[in-house]
Amino acid sequence: MFAIATRADRTDGPTLDIHASGLVSGTRVATTVGWRPVETILPGDGVLTFDEGMQTVIRAHRSVLWDDPLSCPPTLWPLRVPVGALGNQSQMLLLPEQPVLLESDTAEEIFGDPFTVMPALALDGFRGICREKPVTRVEVISLCFKVDQVIFANIGAMFYCPRVLSGEARADFLEEARYTSLTIAQGETLASIIEMDEARAIA
Repeated sequence: MFAIATRADRTDGPTLDIHASGLVSGTRVATTVGWRPVETILPGDGVLTFDEGMQTVIRAHRSVLWDDPLSCPPTLWPLRVPVGALGNQSQMLLLPEQPVLLESDTAEEIFGDPFTVMPALALDGFRGICREKPVTRVEVISLCFKVDQVIFANIGAMFYCPRVLSGEARADFLEEARYTSLTIAQGETLASIIEMDEARAIA
């Protein structure tokens, strides 16, 4: 079963609450009218999903990674993803707790399925992905659908979107969870094996 482990919402500020999963403002997602910045998506818009084609967004929740980016703790620093590292055609920021769907021949050999979900943090160091201290406020948008979905971002990257936000009641989670995630340690191991396989293929 997959569960998102994000920080609890802040209640002492006048603006947005704080999350370490979701898509960073500026990330482009596939919609019925082409690729659009995620911050422009509204409830009722159609977004392309991995399993079920175009699906309607039920909620588009706005939050921030941290109130003051200069004091953001290292554990919450986002990851800078170079072009092509996850199939993305432009550089992007990825939050450490955001689940990523990674496709690889290695995963198919090990798990019998080429598509594997893992926390983004497991990809630190993979294909040039690295943690980066934010210098400006990082706005986060979480898209929710009727059921859990994986969506496309920046052309080829794939990210998990839960039906509800972290911390909200979900009594039927066990019955309706659609994706199983590796732990961070398992994801790190798989990423290392993928890189070794890729290095051997080049040699």
